[in-house]
Amino acid sequence: MRRLSVRAQVTVAFAVVMAAVLVGTGSFLYLRLGSHLSLALDRELRLRADDLAALVEQPNASLAGEDGNRFVERGESYAELLDARGVVLESTQPLGPKPLLTPAELRAARAGPIYLDRSSIPGLNEASRAFASTVSHGGRRVVLVVGATSQDRAETLASFRDELLLAGPAALLLATVAGFLLAGLALREVESMRRRAASISADTPGERLPVPRSGDELQRLGETLNEMLARLEAALERERDFVADAGHELRTPLALLRTELELALREDGSANELRDAVRRSSREADRLSQLAEDLLLIARSDNGRLPLRVDDLAVDDLFASVASRFDWRAEEAGSAVHATPAPGLRLRGDRHRLEQGLSNLIDNALRHGSGTIELAASVEGGWIELHVKDAGNGFPPAFLERAFERFSRPDAGRGAGGAGLGLSIVRAIAEAHGGTAHAANIPFRGADVWLVLPER
Repeated sequence: MRRLSVRAQVTVAFAVVMAAVLVGTGSFLYLRLGSHLSLALDRELRLRADDLAALVEQPNASLAGEDGNRFVERGESYAELLDARGVVLESTQPLGPKPLLTPAELRAARAGPIYLDRSSIPGLNEASRAFASTVSHGGRRVVLVVGATSQDRAETLASFRDELLLAGPAALLLATVAGFLLAGLALREVESMRRRAASISADTPGERLPVPRSGDELQRLGETLNEMLARLEAALERERDFVADAGHELRTPLALLRTELELALREDGSANELRDAVRRSSREADRLSQLAEDLLLIARSDNGRLPLRVDDLAVDDLFASVASRFDWRAEEAGSAVHATPAPGLRLRGDRHRLEQGLSNLIDNALRHGSGTIELAASVEGGWIELHVKDAGNGFPPAFLERAFERFSRPDAGRGAGGAGLGLSIVRAIAEAHGGTAHAANIPFRGADVWLVLPER
């Protein structure tokens, strides 16, 4: 079955189910017809017994006479009168003097009417059905046995069975063909979607699968696949933009590094000039190295493989470690990094990654903000917020919505310099810890950027 097409599988399954339904229905009708024929035969025997009972009650009436022949068809039915000892008083031809009832059956018949089945009767080569009841004859109670062959019932059932054997396969064949056609009709939309899907590639952006407006599973499948294509297209576009932006960011430091090295080789400068060229080249190499590390971190976070070494951390220790790294830079910039105490506040996270994220925020604040840079922590509904605030001009309002996008930089204000990856890395680190990152402007004070991390 697995090697067959879906259409063939549906057709075979439909044929099997239809065959089972036809067999079950045919068997039910056959059994019901047999039951109705048996009831009709029993009813006929009872009516014939009533007629013969009225006959034998009349004086000078006889079962074997002309009056009895009116109620008994020769070769098809029969009748017999038995006394209390089982002696045959009268019988139709060709039964003769042999009683039709055993002593036990005779006693049962004297107690109440009974039905009997006989496989053979003298003079008849067919099975029969008999009815025995007590009647009055010559002033005494005797047993009247009335019977008839069941050949008509057998012939009717055989005829009905033959018709079922002819009509059943024909109906099954027609139903199978109809199922095959209906399966093809139902799968036509699937085939249409398959053909369109085969033509969609990265060179045909915006292409979508045709969705039937049927309100059924096919429509939901088509809509789901189109949503998936939209997500894949957006992811592909992000990757293309990422590669293009990364190439653009790498080009500038590489060009500067190449220029410095070429100038150092061409000019006969002093040792100090060569050292200055090497120093400038080293700074560009450091910039390239940092950019490569940032790109690698973002790539790992996209794949869900950003490695974390989770420990139990005190927020005060984390702030103190980060602030100490920027004391000298803050002093040169005429600023300071101040950590607001958060006694007893702890979280679980990767110290290196969290220090990296906070360092990026402090670095941005030193570059683009002013005044004292404040590190603060708070707890909100089971989440810990790690804030970095400055007293600069804040973010341009239009930039806030895309502040955490890769390579995003405002056109002015806080956007001078940098590759535009710092906030992206902050968000990647926060998401790797199961949290997120936000940025906002503090009215009349500056900017506030913070990580939201689970408390435990």
